[in-house]
Amino acid sequence: MTELLEKAIAQLKTLPADEQDAIAAIILEELEDEIRWDAAFARSHDALAKLAAEARAEYRAGKTQELDPETL
Repeated sequence: MTELLEKAIAQLKTLPADEQDAIAAIILEELEDEIRWDAAFARSHDALAKLAAEARAEYRAGKTQELDPETL
């Protein structure tokens, strides 16, 4: 465990139980979101590679145009 995490946990221990539980719920939710993101990203690799290949092919075929920041 890192020093920063140990410091955070030490401070959490001084809080009332309901506040500890609220913060614990936030941390767990963040961890679950990270797991879901990693899984979604892993599943999207083939689709992203296909889109990138299509974009490169369109660029090489001259079917793209440079973005003009003035018109965005």
